[in-house]
Amino acid sequence: MTDTVHIHGARLIDPEAGTDAPGSLTLSGGVIAAVNAPAPRSARVIDGAGLCLAPGIVDWGVKVGEPGERHKESFRSAGLAAAAGGVTTLVTRPDTHPPIDTPEALEFVARRAREASLVRVVPQAALTRAREGREMVEMAFLMDAGAAAFTDGTHVTRNTRVLSRCLTYARSLGALVVTHPQDPGLSDGAAATSGKFAALRGLPTVPAMAERMGVDRDLALAEMTGVRLHFDQITTAAALPALARARKAGLDVTAGTSIHHLTLNEIDVGDWRSFFRVTPPLRSEDDRRATVQAVADGLIDVIGSFHTPQDEEDKRLPFEVAAPGAVGLETILPAALRLFHAGDLTLPQLFAALALNPARRLGLAQGRLAPGAPADLVLFDPDAPFVLDRATLRSKSKNTPFDLQRMQGKVRATFVGGAPVFG
Repeated sequence: MTDTVHIHGARLIDPEAGTDAPGSLTLSGGVIAAVNAPAPRSARVIDGAGLCLAPGIVDWGVKVGEPGERHKESFRSAGLAAAAGGVTTLVTRPDTHPPIDTPEALEFVARRAREASLVRVVPQAALTRAREGREMVEMAFLMDAGAAAFTDGTHVTRNTRVLSRCLTYARSLGALVVTHPQDPGLSDGAAATSGKFAALRGLPTVPAMAERMGVDRDLALAEMTGVRLHFDQITTAAALPALARARKAGLDVTAGTSIHHLTLNEIDVGDWRSFFRVTPPLRSEDDRRATVQAVADGLIDVIGSFHTPQDEEDKRLPFEVAAPGAVGLETILPAALRLFHAGDLTLPQLFAALALNPARRLGLAQGRLAPGAPADLVLFDPDAPFVLDRATLRSKSKNTPFDLQRMQGKVRATFVGGAPVFG
């Protein structure tokens, strides 16, 4: 059986060139062998039938439950869900039980991923031991073991001296550090963003300014240390001017945001629907619109699902005590296509944020439709309508805010290294 595949008759969504045009790809040896070339005689030919063919999604910020919470999500179930959602690379978080803060723990994750996942897995490691913000991890050894970046996730380091030492050492190694921009004092215990909606419902809140305060602090430390810095989620209009100034000043800083913050707002919480409780909490519609515009302008580089599986026992609780987070591996593409159908972003802009930019920032070869690039691809119908039924999700956990919502965009096939893993 030939390992050469030729896909023709599709719309090629090329985020690097910024184009959306008919074309063909030839895949061979795990990479893209040719673009818009005739089909080799020995190739297996696939008719794209007018569907969109784009680089597979590089989903930065995925929680997998191994070790410690395999009942919520395993590498096998996450890989199945990712393949069905057009996600070809999982960039995993270290907030497991125990956290990924030693080379041994990282090697365990890498081995489990190789054994069980249909898609690629790129692990991140903790920035401090046990994510407690007290003592730096062995960054050099963790980088040798394959850590793509260092982050304590939503555990914001309160001790600025400790954080500055971590950033200084990371700078000496050329390591990428990911921070969660929040003032920890203001955000402790918050379940909603301050405003009329939360006040009427009596929810514990955090002001949007807490994000700007976190951004300001981390940018000052980045300027002082020269570290490569990435903000995991920028979700408020108040944080954007500081980010723009830092970029203009030449700081090596990038930013991401969550698909939920781009497509939902605080009103969607409705009558305390806990599937809409995420971290940070959903923002105002003005914040949502500003964040979408920042993606369109290139100020925010990355869109991620921030896939956070939670079981029913942790979600079916009063809103303020329910576990935060939502699954997103199978919903990130149709949710992102809402922005395309609304005219906010073009398909090349979407896939720049979903695939090209995260791959570039992490030093990965994925995210491109060019000869020699890995043949990690998604073939999808951007217009196919459906009603999402969370019971059909392949993730072990079903905590999605999009349950029973009308959506557009279905994955028809996913390829990793040229091999079909879905469809």
